[in-house]
Amino acid sequence: VQLQASGGGLVQAGDSLRLSCLASRRTYSNFAVGWFRHAPGQERELVARISRRGDFTDYADSVKDRFTISREGTMNTVYLRMSSLKPEDTAVYFCAADKDYYSSNYRYWGQGTLVTVSS
Repeated sequence: VQLQASGGGLVQAGDSLRLSCLASRRTYSNFAVGWFRHAPGQERELVARISRRGDFTDYADSVKDRFTISREGTMNTVYLRMSSLKPEDTAVYFCAADKDYYSSNYRYWGQGTLVTVSS
């Protein structure tokens, strides 16, 4: 199972950014995908997840109405569109996959991509 996250960077508060999680075709077709983030001094948290078919999504309360997770089948990619970014969104963002959408511990992980939001 291969996952590759990209798209992080340094932005200002209020800006938008789109993260991409490129998966192998097998992974994309058979696994739910989640975006997680880990900020210094804090526990890792689930930001958003999307089911295998894209018919279910969940968001952390802190990002609802600002972040959107989506799947692009032709690209084997799961996106996390982030808007109205806040300094507290600063973290390393990871994408992960699991056959169980509701798993509390996603099994497969890609490398992280750093998002820094300046005030």
